[in-house]
Order: sequence, then structure tokens, then C-alpha cells
Amino acid sequence: MAVYTEIPDEEFDAFMKSYDVGVVLSCKGIAEGVENSNFLVVTEAGQFILTLYEKRVAAADLPFFLGLMEHLAAKGINCPTPVHDREGKALKQLAGRPAAMVTFLSGMWVRRPQAEHCAAVGAALARLHLAGADFAITRKNALTVDGWRPLYEQCGGRADTVAPGLAAIIEDELGEAERSWPAALPRGVIHADLFPDNVFFLGGRLSGLIDFYFACTDMFAYDVAVCLNAWCFEVDGSLNVTKARALLTGYGSVRPLGDAEIDALPMLARGSALRFLLTRLYDWLTVPAGALVVPKDPLEYYRKLRFHRSVGDASAYGLSR
Repeated sequence: MAVYTEIPDEEFDAFMKSYDVGVVLSCKGIAEGVENSNFLVVTEAGQFILTLYEKRVAAADLPFFLGLMEHLAAKGINCPTPVHDREGKALKQLAGRPAAMVTFLSGMWVRRPQAEHCAAVGAALARLHLAGADFAITRKNALTVDGWRPLYEQCGGRADTVAPGLAAIIEDELGEAERSWPAALPRGVIHADLFPDNVFFLGGRLSGLIDFYFACTDMFAYDVAVCLNAWCFEVDGSLNVTKARALLTGYGSVRPLGDAEIDALPMLARGSALRFLLTRLYDWLTVPAGALVVPKDPLEYYRKLRFHRSVGDASAYGLSR
């Protein structure tokens, strides 16, 4: 169960009484998620998600995340919206942690995405990019190319203990990314972590996007590459071109990719795969035995990276000009 911080009853009661949401009917820890402590709170006014931000989330970034959700919701993006207390505060303190409460979204995430899900996600991602165009706050992507080598160095030279030859592949990819990473592409607010468990569907229709705690200012096409990796591969590491084409077509139906973005897509997909390989590798090597969070397998993204290394151009993803 991925709940880290326990909340003393008296502190929780005082916290909830500062909101105009009526009597609390129940509060239950949420097992999913690895970055924060999340609770489903049911009150007379409805359902809410209470989040306590753990040490991996910088407190200085919270105004960006909460402000972005409010901005996107005002633009018609169905995402959690921060709840303000009676004093107008959205960001508070609880159990020694920064804390916020957001609205609850109905829906379920799909365990086995199909092409129609990928098309809907592509279109939703493009709408998010357009909706965030006039968001006033910026946030640097801490997990882009200039952060990957320092992250890898924190793994202490132990990559080959996970898979023989993995260290050489990572070193090669780091060098290629540092030499060839695109720079002059359209950019703005991106989600940066739009995995299937961060997208809800209801009655076959996409009903909402959640978990904006990796959102940042970066290249739109990089966000597309993240989604290609997260949504369009099979368990054996092979790309499902039908899903990839659906995702890219869905995105392009709202915000067409430019020629430079299309040309850069193979490099961006490689970089995205490397980013998640490295974060998973770090967690795999550093999370202590018996921890509440089970680290995700880094070799899933090693397999995806190997595919991208063989790609010559964006036609491999089903994209035609």
C-alpha cells in the first residue's frame, strides 16, 4: 500500500473543518501511486482526493502543479481541481507535510489499452497542450537530457547487476542524447507522465486526466513520445503500430505536428525510453527490501529503448506526412 504518512485523528479533523465540505463520512488510504500519500475522503458534499506531498516532490513546485490544474480545468480539461479552504487556501500543511485536497474524478484506467484508447489519449494530450499555452508559470523539466547522467551516476555503476551489458547501452544512449537532443521545437506545458493509470475512461469515453506532479515546461513532441512509450508497446517490447498510428492521428486531429517535430520523434522516443529506464533503474537499486513501494521493472524500458535504437524515421510509428 503506497501510503507513507499516517495522519493523527485530531489533526485530520481540524484540517477538514477548515473546508466547507460538510461532515466527513469516510477516509481511506489509496494503494496506487508511488510519489505521495493519497486518501479518498468522502464528505456530505461529495468525494475528494487528499494528497500529502512526500519528500520526492519539491514544495517549491506545488504552486505550479496546483495552479496548472486550476488553469486547465478552467479551459475545459477534465482534471482534478484544487479545493480552497474558507480562507481561500489551496495549499496547506497536514501531519508535517504540504497537503492539498482536489476534486474526485469518476472513471477507471484501462489495463490493456486498445487503439481507440490511444486515439482518445492523443487527442486529449493535444487539447492539454493548447489549453496550457497561456499558463503564466513555468517549471523546468528536472528529468530531461541534462538530468539523466547525474541520475545514472547515482546508480553507482551497478546497471550490469540488473542486466549484463546494460551499462554500455546506457552510456551510449547518454552520449547520443547529449549530442543530438532537439532544442528548437514548439514547447509549453506538458504532462510528462501520461501513463494509462493517469487517464480515466467511463463508458468507453475518456473521462479525465490525473497526476500532474511531473508536469513542466518542455517540448510538446517529447510529451507525445512519452505517450508512445507508455501506451503503444506490447509486453514483449514490440511496438504495436496500429496503436501508435491511432495515438499520433488523434493528437494530430487537434494539434498537427510540424515537420521538425516529426523528424525529431525517433530521438525523442529514445530519450523518453531512456528517462524511464533510468528512473526505474535508480528505484530498483535503491528502494530497500520490505519497502511499501514495489519498484517497477527497468527492463521494460530497456526493451522499448532497443526498439527505438533501430528506428530510422517516424514512419516506423505509423506516421506519414
